[in-house]
Amino acid sequence: MPILHQLVAGFRRGDAISNEALLIRDLCAAHGLESDIRCPLPNAFVHDRPLVRDVETLPAEVRPDDIALLHLSIGSRCNRIFPALPCRKVILYHNVTPPRFFERLNPSTSQVLEDGLRQVADLRDAADSVWADSAFNAAELRGMGYRDPKVLPLLIDESFGTGPLAADRVERLTAHPLTNILFVGRLAPNKRHDRLLAVFACYQRYCNPASRLVVVGGSGGAEAYKALLLGDAYVWAAKNVDFTEFLDEPNLRACYATAHAFVCMSDHEGFCAPLLEAMAWHVPVFAWAAGAVPETLDGAGVLFEQGTTPEAMAETIHRVLSDPALRAAVVKRQDERLARFRARDAWAELRAVLGL
Repeated sequence: MPILHQLVAGFRRGDAISNEALLIRDLCAAHGLESDIRCPLPNAFVHDRPLVRDVETLPAEVRPDDIALLHLSIGSRCNRIFPALPCRKVILYHNVTPPRFFERLNPSTSQVLEDGLRQVADLRDAADSVWADSAFNAAELRGMGYRDPKVLPLLIDESFGTGPLAADRVERLTAHPLTNILFVGRLAPNKRHDRLLAVFACYQRYCNPASRLVVVGGSGGAEAYKALLLGDAYVWAAKNVDFTEFLDEPNLRACYATAHAFVCMSDHEGFCAPLLEAMAWHVPVFAWAAGAVPETLDGAGVLFEQGTTPEAMAETIHRVLSDPALRAAVVKRQDERLARFRARDAWAELRAVLGL
């Protein structure tokens, strides 16, 4: 039997690509196919060390009937090792954030992303088949000369919307009768937390003073960006703004379970798994129509088109949250979208990707 070797740039529970690698590994195990997860070691972006193996040993261990699946997302040593592996090779592209978002705030990150885009271009003829987790990402690959990339939408955990909650965080977020506006995603300029703060400040000032903004996501490498955001919150006179940093699963679930709205103002997303997570918790979703976000929502939630002002977005959020019938209609469309997504035959899709 072949072994599926998954190559990732880094690994951390809670990260969408890491979660998908685990889901693929478990799906393979359920159908009798062995799989491991490989990444460069040591690596500052590797957590849960026992779950991964060093990619550097893979060339000496791989067999001709094995399969190497490269989760392509950023510049990485994995991208250099992958082309020469003497086995069937598959690319699954998760997108590289455009470097322009980081040019002023973090030039070193911008350079890493530039290198990543060059590596993506260099890999156009390196794999037996190429897949992307959204049509948006597949179109980007075609623009770089890839031939016929296919789409495998991101695999998600069936447990979304369930699981134990961190009781202390639930208490903290419900102790006072505030409307909780939530966003989940690492602090990065492309995710436009500045626009999110502007919308929230308008919502709090003009629509609902009894409100709180909960921003979940690590700020490692984006400390300057976080400092600017804290300054924005001060300038907007926004109160009850909570930057939580990275949270474990019980604390993250507590944030979803107590949220009244999920608001995403990102300018660039290759998929955006938190949109589906919010749907699973029956939280109304409001999102900026950019990148793969409209594709992921697929008619659900509330989309804001380019040019919509913070004031107009705040008023829309308020109208939905203050009208039980309107809110129920939004959640119903989201439930239908999530049900379509969950009705997939994930194993059949993965077999097609792997050529089994």
